[in-house]
Amino acid sequence: YFIAPEGTLTEETKKALTDVVVFPPGNPPAEYVEACRSGVEIAARTLAKGEYDVVILDEINVALHFGLVTREDCEALIAAKPVGTELVFTGRKAPQWLVDRADLVTEMRNVKHYYDAGVANRRGIED
Repeated sequence: YFIAPEGTLTEETKKALTDVVVFPPGNPPAEYVEACRSGVEIAARTLAKGEYDVVILDEINVALHFGLVTREDCEALIAAKPVGTELVFTGRKAPQWLVDRADLVTEMRNVKHYYDAGVANRRGIED
């Protein structure tokens, strides 16, 4: 489930967020890069407001891995983080440079998951 401030998503971004495309790391479709660029801009504006105690960039580590966002994008977000705001990067494949900068790194381990029973995704949750 993706939440963005009212009026910040273009129709192209909405489409990119609902279509599933498989591509190799470092070779993302242009529309996915644009969708992620929009997300980075929203995050930057959100951080600049300084209104939130916690800002979560859900699955941004995977976006980094696949080349949808850049290290420079993430470094700029880290630099823009107001004092007193927790900035959370989630997802697998966190790059070492991010682990080195982080105050806290965790990794979730699957104990039981409906995916193991053949459920690919749930409408309104992962879809």
